Amino acid sequence: MIEDPAAAEVSLDPVRARLLSELSVPGSATMLAAKVGLPRQKVNYHLKTLERYGLVELVEERRKGNVTERVMRATAASYVISPIALAQVQPDPSRAPDQLSARWLLAVAARLVRDVGQLITGAAKARKKVATFAIDGEIRFASAADRAAFATELAEAVTALVGKYHDETAEGGRDHRVIVAVHPSVSTETPAPGKES
Repeated sequence: MIEDPAAAEVSLDPVRARLLSELSVPGSATMLAAKVGLPRQKVNYHLKTLERYGLVELVEERRKGNVTERVMRATAASYVISPIALAQVQPDPSRAPDQLSARWLLAVAARLVRDVGQLITGAAKARKKVATFAIDGEIRFASAADRAAFATELAEAVTALVGKYHDETAEGGRDHRVIVAVHPSVSTETPAPGKES
């Protein structure tokens, strides 16, 4: 999880993003230069920048004649830029409280990324796991009316479950956030006219 604005900017550079991808397997500037088609010195410059922001780390140093070759690797298998990186302009659900609004959904999703990122970071430091659960699936509605009816029934079912299990007075209990979202699937194909609902 990238929370530092400067680290986010560094990671978004196309060359550095490619190097991060290549460094899922440890490599040196010389090895990477051949893969990405850049001079070793330029790759080394980018690696030092990525290292400064904690996105890559030194695995080992190898002596080759008068030169020490530094073997680096990415510090994570994947990266997500947290909304915290843009704290002053991050989406806020309270600014767009219409639950049927795409902006509200985006703000809730941004909060989810921020919160889960912080939980993962804290759990990693404590060497513990985070108790989470998610469902991801797709549904095809025959009409907008069916979609609206589904949303109503889903809200009622979730409200009933929350009412059944929520215990405000439970000593030692821990609050959990529940997020349920429905949005059109994103496809690379352009929908035929009149097919969106």
